[in-house]
Amino acid sequence: METIAMLGFGFATAFSPENLFYCFLGVFLGTFIGVLPGIGSLATISMLLPLTFHVPATTAIIMLAGIYYGASYGGSTASILLNLPGTPSAAVACLDGYPMSQKGRAGVALFITTIASFVGASLGIVILTMFAPKLAEVALLFGPADYFAMMLLGLVAAATLAQGSPAKGIAMVLFGLCLGMVGTDVQTGQQRFTFDIPYLSDGISLVAVAMGIFGVAEVIGSIGRIRSGEVAAQKITMRSMLPNREEWSRSWKPMLRGTGVGSFFGALPGAGGTIASFMSYAVEKRIAKDPSRFGKGAIEGVAAPESANNAAAQTAFIPTLTLGIPGDSVMALMLGALIIQGIQPGPRLMTEYPELFWGLIASFWIGNIMLVILNIPLIGLWVRMLRIPYSILYPAILLFICIGVFTINNSYFDVLVVMAFGVLGYAMTLLKFEAAPLILGFILGPLMEEHLRRAMLLSRGSLDVFINRPISASFLAVTALLLLFAIYVTIRGARKPVPMVVQAATPDR
Repeated sequence: METIAMLGFGFATAFSPENLFYCFLGVFLGTFIGVLPGIGSLATISMLLPLTFHVPATTAIIMLAGIYYGASYGGSTASILLNLPGTPSAAVACLDGYPMSQKGRAGVALFITTIASFVGASLGIVILTMFAPKLAEVALLFGPADYFAMMLLGLVAAATLAQGSPAKGIAMVLFGLCLGMVGTDVQTGQQRFTFDIPYLSDGISLVAVAMGIFGVAEVIGSIGRIRSGEVAAQKITMRSMLPNREEWSRSWKPMLRGTGVGSFFGALPGAGGTIASFMSYAVEKRIAKDPSRFGKGAIEGVAAPESANNAAAQTAFIPTLTLGIPGDSVMALMLGALIIQGIQPGPRLMTEYPELFWGLIASFWIGNIMLVILNIPLIGLWVRMLRIPYSILYPAILLFICIGVFTINNSYFDVLVVMAFGVLGYAMTLLKFEAAPLILGFILGPLMEEHLRRAMLLSRGSLDVFINRPISASFLAVTALLLLFAIYVTIRGARKPVPMVVQAATPDR
């Protein structure tokens, strides 16, 4: 009964005119950007983060959340029509969505995508409502040592479970921790790693780092790689979007299974929607009576990943809001936005800021209904948007990035930081270093340092506090297992024999 009463309080907050407007703005912009390949929710949130500094914290997080799951909705459109994923988690939609488009069933694929996204998001919200308060009650038992061990586990999990080399992920986490140490020490007042540059006395701007490493790097990487004007010639009407009876019967069970997979992986630090989408696709292919249909236009290969992706987008807020541990890089930006607003996410968030927590959950319901209304009738608009010339779109994005970061502190130095991290982010992409562990380390680094110092003060300098407490000892044990797993994967990869290519000799002429 208490949960229902708090939800009613949340809907009263979410239905305020200001929050409704920013919720609609967030889901519209998220869908708009999600449709365009090569940008994604990370770049969008990074670009629009300065707008949230001028509105209340509840309104700001409602808009950013709308961008996040709006991009999750729209990201599959370019995947189905162009075989170009708008977001990383929408890459799975290319496998069967694009073959459906080639068979003249693009409208059905887009319709099933919207329905599956709504089902996954709705059930994900229910899980968030049920489990977040319980997790917050448990988290109240945590001490500084427990928080430090939990954040360490989150960073190591993000580094070792991410795609690519675990060693590279750990390197990015360490690099992010080093960047987070730049600035003035809170306890001693001494400046660290500023190199006598006064602009660094308050540390490196989170907005500048995020805009550069996600926004500018995506723009640079997309130049010459993404082509416009290649939308399928078929006309998509409302009638062509309606699935037949067989397609409906093949879709609803994968939607439910995908929701379960996405809800689980979304709540895990370091997992997120991308892993959830691939895992749900693998599950459907494994249990299918005819796995050979997958990759050739199986509607289950569209329904399951999309429901998993959007369920993960909702449940990812569970560790972020209740524990202060972001599950992925998007949640890290959400965490940073709250910290900039002067709000510390954690178990006390629900009691100290109930209007924010419950208003955000209520806005999820409102935003997902808005997305269904936007996506089904406006499919034709999203398709036409894919014809925007990128020679016009991307310079405009760079201009908005520079204007946005300059208006925060009226500092040209922040613009230079954006450009520097943009080049760095592009170089990391070429070298296959992921940016998500870096941003997680950058945001969690100062928080980890704070909890580590508190734990050492309470224990009078003894490291036994991390072992004597069962919670921190359990987190450290899991962290050690993940590190051993990363070392094993790295050693096994190094020992793989390199196949020798023998080139036949050509006779001299």
